[in-house]
Amino acid sequence: MINQFMRILFVGFLLGIANVASGQSGTSGANFAFKGRYLVSVSDADMIPSAYIDENLGPVDGQDALSVIRLDKPVRDLKAVEVGVSNSVTGPPSVVAVSPDGRYAVVIETRGQRPAGKANPKLSDLPPGKAITVVDLANPDRPTIVQRVEGPERAQSVGFNADGSLVVVVAQSPNAAQNPLTLYRFANGKLGEPTIPDLPGWVAGERLNGAVFHPKQNTLVVLNSTKATLSFVKVADAGGTLSLSTWGNPVQVDRQPFQAVFTPDGRYVLTNAMYYGSDISGTNSVPASVLSVRLAPDTATRPMHQIVDRVVSGVLSEGLAISPDGQWLATANLEQSSYPLNSPKQGFFASVTLIRLDPQSGLLDRVGIYAFDGILPESVVFDNTSRFLAVATFDHFDEKRPGGSIDFWRITGDANDPKRTELVKTSYSVPVTRGVHTLVMVR
Repeated sequence: MINQFMRILFVGFLLGIANVASGQSGTSGANFAFKGRYLVSVSDADMIPSAYIDENLGPVDGQDALSVIRLDKPVRDLKAVEVGVSNSVTGPPSVVAVSPDGRYAVVIETRGQRPAGKANPKLSDLPPGKAITVVDLANPDRPTIVQRVEGPERAQSVGFNADGSLVVVVAQSPNAAQNPLTLYRFANGKLGEPTIPDLPGWVAGERLNGAVFHPKQNTLVVLNSTKATLSFVKVADAGGTLSLSTWGNPVQVDRQPFQAVFTPDGRYVLTNAMYYGSDISGTNSVPASVLSVRLAPDTATRPMHQIVDRVVSGVLSEGLAISPDGQWLATANLEQSSYPLNSPKQGFFASVTLIRLDPQSGLLDRVGIYAFDGILPESVVFDNTSRFLAVATFDHFDEKRPGGSIDFWRITGDANDPKRTELVKTSYSVPVTRGVHTLVMVR
């Protein structure tokens, strides 16, 4: 009996060796089916997370960087290749955009670098950012800077239109009278001269958090943080001159609309509200929200956009992403993770919210809020399968994990309970420079 047992153990040992050699073991990545070409992220090395609370920038961690992670390799070989590009975490997680063909990344700078040689620098010491950098991603193992230009001060968001011929930049200039929206033509990897068109409905002093192009036409959704509205404008190109015109009604949304994403078919736009500010009781503790807005048909003579649904998300939801199949939304929630580690308000967790979206009706159903051990996860994206997520984690509570990371999550279920859906943080993660805050999936 003992000999038979020993033979079974020996056979099992041999099978285990064979499985490892053939890449079938549990640690081989066979259960990791994250699909796409590569991930692009940017990190702000100038500040530690608690600078948001106490203004102390803390030590520099290397240099600001753009990171590229190729996804055509086994999970054990995934790594980030970085190139120095100035950027800032102090705006929405919308500071890098990749051209539709995946060839070029454009990075904006909300605030500039800290003053050289200044002792105990503060967040307020960072000057208004002006730089816009174009990076060639033709060789993702060696991203190359191909252009630097001076753009608007304190840029908040950047984005491409559907065919990659236009780039939009939204800024919050110290000059309250400065028009906040700038358009650039883009060709052969270069930004053209800036055009600053009149923005319909904008009043001097109002602040915008961003503008996002529709996936099929040259229409922009504009996020007005002062009025808490989404407005829609069409971009016209007449005789080489770019102009904007109102399309339909502005939609009143919840406080501080921070990001916006369109459904793949362009019928709906989703936005998340941050609810931050000193005039809110219990600052930074109000759960955020996600709203679904149905767009008017493009052929409507009197277009009317309207809110369809609203769900509550986690506290301080910064990042917002939609899956390629249009059935899922996710938000990356800071929670209370930005407080100093010795603060009684430090929660020692952040979270990701998973929301089910009905692509036909635009209705929303929150599946759950999933806490994890990480600091300031400001951005999230879905992979090509719509079953995996990548989350940009600014920093870690664990001192044995210095720097930031791109962490991978899985949407899964229970074969014995068809109604059950879970979002699970996997053990797969790729280190990047501390301060990672904007993440783009190149499909």
